[in-house]
Amino acid sequence: MKYLVMVQGTQADYEGMRGKASSHAPAWSEQELQAMYAYMGAINNDLSETGELIDGQGLAEPAQTRLVALGKDGKAVITDGPYSETKELLAGYWVLECESLERVTEIAERVTRCPNPAGATNYPVVIRPIMDGAGDI
Repeated sequence: MKYLVMVQGTQADYEGMRGKASSHAPAWSEQELQAMYAYMGAINNDLSETGELIDGQGLAEPAQTRLVALGKDGKAVITDGPYSETKELLAGYWVLECESLERVTEIAERVTRCPNPAGATNYPVVIRPIMDGAGDI
């Protein structure tokens, strides 16, 4: 079965990774950033070797996003991000082909152990099965 495995983040987290601390996120050192990249790279390599990795990407910071919604008048309403009313947004994902929910849960647990600086938020990893067809339940 295919699964979408998602990690979250905030604009403050992205700024912290660029070395700019805030009350919501610590500044990352170059060493901490490299440790995170190495850890995630190792996960990607392992998933590639097992054949479970279909796709995985980190996403651009929320400040580079755009929200497109339908207004009451039927016209598109376009808003630039980040959105103060939204705390966490999708920061990255993997699409995995795993034999069971237990296996993808093991992978998600490994992702939660990614190194980060003291004071950084430890976000949960979200697992969503991907339906194969319109009639799947």
